[in-house]
Amino acid sequence: MKATWNNTTLAESDNTIVVEGNNYFPPQSINDGLFKKTDHRTECPWKGTAHYYTIEVEGETNKNAAWFYPQPKEAAENITGYVAFWNGVEVAE
Repeated sequence: MKATWNNTTLAESDNTIVVEGNNYFPPQSINDGLFKKTDHRTECPWKGTAHYYTIEVEGETNKNAAWFYPQPKEAAENITGYVAFWNGVEVAE
C-alpha cells in the first residue's frame, strides 16, 4: 500500500493493518521529514486517544491529515504507533 498527497509518497508498506476501513502504516514506513506532530486529539471508545500529524509537502500544508495511537487501549494494541490517513491523502495499492 502507498499513501500519497500532493504527488509525494508519504508512506509505503506491504504490512499495513486495516481497521475500520483505514490502512494503518507501520511507523518505520512513513517519510518522517513530511510529518509534524500537532496538539490535536480525538477519542475512540475502543482504540483510545488518537494523536495527529500535519503533513507538509512542497510548501503545502494538510492539517491533521494523519493520525496514530501511541498508547491504544488493549483491543487496538496491534496498531500502536501505526499511522493512518484522511483529508485528501490517497491510499492505494
